Amino acid sequence: MIIKNGRVIDPSSNIDEIIDIKIENGKILKIEKNIDETGDDIIDATGKIVVPGLVDVHVHFRDPGQTHKEDLVTGSNSAISGGFTSVIQMANTSPKIDNEKIIKNHYERAEDLPLKVYTVSALTKNFGDGELVNMEENIKAGAVAFTDDGIPNRNSELILEAMSRAKKLNAIISFHEEDPNLIKQNGINHSQVSDELNIYGSPNIAETSFIARDIAMAIHTGAKVSIQHLSTGLGVDLVEFGKKMGANVYAEVTPHHLSLTDKEILEYGTLAKMNPPLRSEEDRKRIIRGIKEGTIEIIATDHAPHTAKEKSAEITKAPSGIIGLETSFSICYENLVLTGEISINKLIELMSTNPAKIYGLEGGEIKEGKDADIAIIDLDSQYVINKFKSKSQNSPFKGKILNGEVLYTISRGKIVYKNVKKDTKDKI
Repeated sequence: MIIKNGRVIDPSSNIDEIIDIKIENGKILKIEKNIDETGDDIIDATGKIVVPGLVDVHVHFRDPGQTHKEDLVTGSNSAISGGFTSVIQMANTSPKIDNEKIIKNHYERAEDLPLKVYTVSALTKNFGDGELVNMEENIKAGAVAFTDDGIPNRNSELILEAMSRAKKLNAIISFHEEDPNLIKQNGINHSQVSDELNIYGSPNIAETSFIARDIAMAIHTGAKVSIQHLSTGLGVDLVEFGKKMGANVYAEVTPHHLSLTDKEILEYGTLAKMNPPLRSEEDRKRIIRGIKEGTIEIIATDHAPHTAKEKSAEITKAPSGIIGLETSFSICYENLVLTGEISINKLIELMSTNPAKIYGLEGGEIKEGKDADIAIIDLDSQYVINKFKSKSQNSPFKGKILNGEVLYTISRGKIVYKNVKKDTKDKI
């Protein structure tokens, strides 16, 4: 296969030029101008960008145990249609992914999926916050990180021990930073909006107090730590402080936290409810500044499928979370690149190069000899998604006009997604 005449963007090697790519046996064989195309399958990428396959380090595929919401197959189909060639599943499945047997079973079931689906290990057994998992065995079994995402860790003594052990393993721990003791209702920011709903909600201090604790521990131990789905401006400031103090700390943000505010809960109801909640416009702007300054290195979707019945419950009882894999690139492109905040090259770094590098995954680059994990995107195309490939449909972006459409996703040298216009995804 040869990809011809595309604008190849690879932040890892500072490539940004119109050039051809030849793929053979799942690998990138050549990157040069005017490759001879005799006898090869050709993809004409004229006027399109050709980038490393996107990498999402934070998805919930609900498999095993909650497959009425999503499973490995439907989650994968959702991912590849969004240009992703690698994702990391979180551990809050049923049962939790907290031991060697479950981790190995995950990889056996993921072997034939159209993209690389990695898994983390839970940090504590059954998310119980009382006993650490066998960190050493779980890393050997293939876990790429540790996190109890979904259930914030309150046992500070245990977290300190976990960081010390993770440091020896050179493993990353990712933290969901919300103190449950400070939250009265999950998923809604404590603000004028929550006052209008006659509830208290979740205050900023619930996030920032835990971030401060974990950054202090990261400075103390030298452990590699990622702060998941940052939502507050002060949280960005705390991460920036940690970096200045020498902490080996990274931060991720979701497309929804950089594009929406808590006011959306009044329009979209439970479709705009997530943990941590959407915050103020001031918080959103500080997050974007944190991206520009390099404090935030990763964009991750926190793809969180729920059924229509679950999301139709009243606001305080409905589960938190939205899906995001199929809209992630477009939302970020519109809110960061088209607004002039960052370049398209920087966006690819945030969505592919950085997450792969930080989590030690193969991918995030277009280089000879490496896996041919590639996305081809039409930045000029506008489109609407009326039905997602995900098993769930819980998104405030459903039916919206989006910019920047994924045309091809190539995983390990195979075309796993080709954009075919259907009634469910019409060209504007």
